[in-house]
Amino acid sequence: MTLPLQDVRVVEHGTFITGPAASMLLADLGADVVKVELPGSGDPFRAFKGGLYSPHFQTYNRNKRSIALDTRKPEDLAAFDALVKDADVYIQNFRPGFAEQIGAGEERLRGLNARLIYCAISGFGPDGPYRDRPSYDTVAQAASGFLRLLVNPENPRVVGPALADALTGFYAAYGVLGALHQRNATGAGKRVEVSMFEAMTHFNLDAFTHLFSEREVMDPYSRPRVSQSYALECADGKWIALHMSSPEKFWQGLATAMERKDIFDDPRFATRMARVQHHEELIPVLQEVFRRHDRDEWSRRLLAQDVPHAPMYRTDEVPEDPQAQHLQLFVDTHHPVMGDSRTVRSPVSFDGRRSLQVDAPPTLGEHDDQLRHGWTPRTARKEAP
Repeated sequence: MTLPLQDVRVVEHGTFITGPAASMLLADLGADVVKVELPGSGDPFRAFKGGLYSPHFQTYNRNKRSIALDTRKPEDLAAFDALVKDADVYIQNFRPGFAEQIGAGEERLRGLNARLIYCAISGFGPDGPYRDRPSYDTVAQAASGFLRLLVNPENPRVVGPALADALTGFYAAYGVLGALHQRNATGAGKRVEVSMFEAMTHFNLDAFTHLFSEREVMDPYSRPRVSQSYALECADGKWIALHMSSPEKFWQGLATAMERKDIFDDPRFATRMARVQHHEELIPVLQEVFRRHDRDEWSRRLLAQDVPHAPMYRTDEVPEDPQAQHLQLFVDTHHPVMGDSRTVRSPVSFDGRRSLQVDAPPTLGEHDDQLRHGWTPRTARKEAP
């Protein structure tokens, strides 16, 4: 299977998550991504237990080649320039102004390659009062108003994965694809800019729509109340999630599964709007019932009544799920030095064919000999028949 970006060449000058995530998404679609890293240490995300192949690094750097270059040195800058001259895309996530200090500013690279798509990712944008502020995932989540929707006000702790970092990478890849499409028509390269602040604010669009249209300031429980979502503990200590939405048939099915048809006799729970208004009071009622059976029994009952639900899996349970196995969602890969590893394949299929082949993340400078004098053909990724 030929992946849609098979002929696209990307130079990534990224560290940590946002830049590497953007180029990984392009690599998953077939782009030939060359990751430029500092000799000796590489991407700071590499460092782990005395080595340079951390799980964090592996997460965002598959399907790439690595070359170690310090562009402040003339000979390394020449090797970098040779790659840029034949590239389609350049991606960096430095603080504004730093790329120019290391010879990777847009004006200079545009002089080498007028067709280049130049993608710059920052914390707060290329200008404005916050231009030079440091930004990490939690900073962007907080500044965009999104973190306030995640944190339990009764136990205010930052929770969950690095959403802002990963999503900014998604938005950057989205922008690059748009610029590539336009270049096909005009022949001219573009500058693509995205900041973590802008990305997370856009991702938080629902909250701002409610603010501007209804003057409603959403809280962590606004969406669960309206969507009628619940997380319930079962008799075996495992958890299950329900998303009842608006169709009344789901509630009728739930009442049957719980053997509690009388639940609608209570005026607090008799209609959808009543359940929305009395969401906090309904939770303990449901919780008391769900503690009577283990999770497998509840899954059986809910499935029989077509109630929207899923087990609240731990990460180590997901690979054993029958649907995950059917979809071949987890794939194995091998690195000649680092050995075997497992990852999640790209979720996008083309013409019914899944992308089951993943190249392991590169070791630092693994492809120096291949790339020191410019682009060379990479080893073709083999797709399942």
